[in-house]
Amino acid sequence: MLDARAKLLLKALVERYIEDGQPVGSRTLSRASGLELSPATIRNVMADLEDLGLIASPHTSAGRIPTAKGYRLFVDTMLTVQREHITPHSLAAEQPQKVIANAAHLLSSLSQFVGVVMAPRRTSVFRHIEFLRLSERRVLVIIVSPEGDVQNRVIFAQSDFSQAQLTETANHLNSHYSGLAMEQVRERVKNEVASLQGEIAQLMQAAVNVEGEASQEDDVVISGERNLLAVSDFSKDMGNLRRAFDLFEQKTQLLRLLDVSSQAEGVRIFIGGESQVVPFEELSVVSAPYEVDGQVVGTLGVIGPMRMPYDKMIQIVDITSRLVSNALSHRT
Repeated sequence: MLDARAKLLLKALVERYIEDGQPVGSRTLSRASGLELSPATIRNVMADLEDLGLIASPHTSAGRIPTAKGYRLFVDTMLTVQREHITPHSLAAEQPQKVIANAAHLLSSLSQFVGVVMAPRRTSVFRHIEFLRLSERRVLVIIVSPEGDVQNRVIFAQSDFSQAQLTETANHLNSHYSGLAMEQVRERVKNEVASLQGEIAQLMQAAVNVEGEASQEDDVVISGERNLLAVSDFSKDMGNLRRAFDLFEQKTQLLRLLDVSSQAEGVRIFIGGESQVVPFEELSVVSAPYEVDGQVVGTLGVIGPMRMPYDKMIQIVDITSRLVSNALSHRT
């Protein structure tokens, strides 16, 4: 538990460090906090904050910088967000996909960091499915939607199936599950596995899982990755920069992070190093879910350095999520 004086000094230190990126010394902190305290008193409070793991002292400087734990306390208990009006670029577009792309660009341009949007979850329904044997244990899955859209996926089966077995499995799926959402099919197949031949059950499970897994990377739109090149926290450490670009390229962790965000109301903040969701220091994510007709369908956010102006990022993310919700709801 921190007393009021320690909280005020920590708040002043975090705000000052976010502003100029330099370790904050006692004299500077005394002016920034507005407290009439001696440098010795401030140093004593700083020592206590350091013992609590809220700030750290770089070995090259007498000043202190906030840690991830210090940022978290600041964000959770000390951050004051002014709800200012932001006039963004229009998100209007002919297609929902364009709205999502425009939103990612908007987040990037307003924040000067990286904008990321998880596209609306699609209810995947199939009208017809076929299996075609390509080679030993390689099977082409052909999925036809009610609208006539065709998706082709290659799966690697645990066993080598004959074309006759593949046709039998496809006929079973088409006769029992055609017209259902893939989520419903997955649940029913799980319950049916015990009564089916083992190998056929494996193939059915692989078929209904592959559609969601194969299209994962298409579900995240990213804009402004190059903005990180202008951020000193990354440009002076190529290791951090490389890990950030790996995250953008793979997208799997991003999907997991955004999926977690969609389960909460309002803006959420993930600070680097706190968990495996944001697996390395110097990177933070500010995110919020968006809706279509009152139903949460996706998440968007800003990715940037841990030393980011969180109050401004919260405004940008919050307003953009509302704009996207309105743009998508108006066209459904």
